[in-house]
Amino acid sequence: MSKALDGHRARKRFGQNFLQDEMVIDAIVEAIAPKPGEPIVEIGPGLAALTRPVAERAGHLHVVELDRDLASRLETATEFSGKLTVHRADALKFDFGNLSRELGKELRVFGNLPYNISTPLIFHLLSQLDTISDMHFMLQKEVVARMAAAPGSKAFGRLTVMIQQACKVIPVIEVPPEAFDPAPKVDSAVVRLEPYSESPWPVLDRATLNHVCHMAFHQRRKTMRNNMKKLMSAEELESINIDPTVRPETLAVEDFVRMANWITENDRTI
Repeated sequence: MSKALDGHRARKRFGQNFLQDEMVIDAIVEAIAPKPGEPIVEIGPGLAALTRPVAERAGHLHVVELDRDLASRLETATEFSGKLTVHRADALKFDFGNLSRELGKELRVFGNLPYNISTPLIFHLLSQLDTISDMHFMLQKEVVARMAAAPGSKAFGRLTVMIQQACKVIPVIEVPPEAFDPAPKVDSAVVRLEPYSESPWPVLDRATLNHVCHMAFHQRRKTMRNNMKKLMSAEELESINIDPTVRPETLAVEDFVRMANWITENDRTI
């Protein structure tokens, strides 16, 4: 850790856990494989464990940091002079699309995401996918398992469908708690998300798909007939080859897309 960033204490309200294991850091940087001139954005650079090696390889890096103390330290650190553009912002509200348009290229996004905002942040990024070429995130191991889940598993749910409809999901490495300071109480993992240029399951309206998933998985133990009754009847489900007697996790991503597209095409109010 550089002297410029030394002495910062992790802040619970920001969900800060700082990566410190050099072997893990090296593995993540190799997975990202930054190249000079690429428009790379780091969310939550923290104490710069990943910022430093990525900036060295890319030449320049954009970082989004909410913690004013850390943002100031990054801006004044001589080792990053000319290498960093610091955006003092909440990543949940940051306009990644606008930055992409300013730079004239699709963004490469990465970060050790605070666990308390990881899912809403990923949904925020999903709404701007046409401006992103790939993403690498450190997340709770169970969140990565949900992203990569197959139909029929307990991990399969709303996050699975929303991510897999839009992106190819590639788990990279698992990371133990002792790789961080302070050590979290959960295991972590790194995932690579590659947005499809054309999804295998095109959806007419992503908000409708999100609503369908919310309705379907809100009560996982109930059947699709019960969970979807406010949006579609059992007969309407059957008309698009959805068995109304099954539970939601037994269906595939394409089934949820088919329901969402039917609702959009039939102007059902959601």
